[in-house]
Amino acid sequence: MSLELCRTPEERFAALPAYPFAPHHVEVDGVRIHHLDEGPPGAAPVLLLHGEPSWSYLYRSAVPIIAAAGHRVVAPDLVGFGRSDKPVRREDHTYQRHVDWMRSLVEQLELRDITLVCHDWGGLIGLRLVAEHADRFARVVATNTGLPTGDVPMPEIWHAFRKHTQEAPELHVGGLVASGCVTRLPAHVIAAYDAPFPDESYKAGPRQMPLLVPITPDDPSAAANRAAWEQLARFRRPFLCAFGDSDPITRGAAPLLQSTVPGAAGQPHTIVAGAGHFLPEDRGTELGGIVVDFIAATS
Repeated sequence: MSLELCRTPEERFAALPAYPFAPHHVEVDGVRIHHLDEGPPGAAPVLLLHGEPSWSYLYRSAVPIIAAAGHRVVAPDLVGFGRSDKPVRREDHTYQRHVDWMRSLVEQLELRDITLVCHDWGGLIGLRLVAEHADRFARVVATNTGLPTGDVPMPEIWHAFRKHTQEAPELHVGGLVASGCVTRLPAHVIAAYDAPFPDESYKAGPRQMPLLVPITPDDPSAAANRAAWEQLARFRRPFLCAFGDSDPITRGAAPLLQSTVPGAAGQPHTIVAGAGHFLPEDRGTELGGIVVDFIAATS
């Protein structure tokens, strides 16, 4: 069955602050996926995966730093977000489908020797890719993310967020990002996070993604994530956690990743001061430096 899609008008992305990057696209089964592609095209890629409800704009401060260090930077917009196509029906958003969309992007771009930087849902998707295609990944930087299986309860603040995304008559995406930051976002930045969503018909992704997080052991996606944990427990390539000091949602995930993934042993894991849940927004320049230093130290 073909998906009913909508596509945000390009004028919504005109003259966004500190986002001068040229758009690039791949197509997967009729779905157009947008990505940034900066830096030397022949260099080993750094794959930046954002989460819910943001888009590649989240990484705008980190991208130039990583590219200037001589790395190719690929930053996709998840399907349903940013400049990527947006399935209109909420049921067309499934966890597996989002993993498959990003897998197809990696394959079409022929990315190998990847440094994955993953935040929020970027980890729920990206860590699955690492587990299932470990040969493509050289190292991982995980920031305020995890791989839930429903075996550990999610914090109450996350349930409040989930409830809000389902019940709010109008979902203010920019406001959600602002509420998860330590820094006070200026109005033009909040507007940039709202830009992909002209009205409610574009917001099936931000509405549905919270319902796709496994919160019970028998969740449809729990088994696949448990299988991914088994593979991550064999992943010996460098794995770094860089989590914010003020994120109440994912603070328990870093110790679990560090104790499970062999490649995390002995790495300079860091707690980034002055960073809430949306660490790349609060401390994007610092995150860029962390990524560059980690690649240099583990190459």
